[in-house]
Amino acid sequence: MVLLTTEPLQPQQAVEAVMTDSDGAYVQFVGVVRDHSKGRSVTGLEYQVYAPMAVAQLEKLVAEVKARWGLACAILHRYGFIPVGETAVVVCVASSHRAEAFDACRWAIDTLKADVPIWKKEFCPDGTFWIEGDEAITAQ
Repeated sequence: MVLLTTEPLQPQQAVEAVMTDSDGAYVQFVGVVRDHSKGRSVTGLEYQVYAPMAVAQLEKLVAEVKARWGLACAILHRYGFIPVGETAVVVCVASSHRAEAFDACRWAIDTLKADVPIWKKEFCPDGTFWIEGDEAITAQ
């Protein structure tokens, strides 16, 4: 399951998409907008996305989790402006046992952040900053 939306995310939706009666565990990463970054106050984030390519890449990640680990995976990502305290991204993987679910979930979120065309801008009292990986790259 892949969902790319401007609406608030419901992490339970990802759980329901992946869990079956044969699963004994699920691992879920829920990324929430925090109120600080690199010593600056943050009031929110804006995610911009090239939707057709992003959806294709997210679907590829879900398929890769299935191919590598044999596990169901759901990825939900919000775009547009997201205020502090709200959920920006959810990755959920279900498995019979926890180890594979942890490995697959970590791989999926790390690969998403590195490869999917979704760009993040921090809104701070002193300006806005485009973020690449973990670094601010442009102050406006």
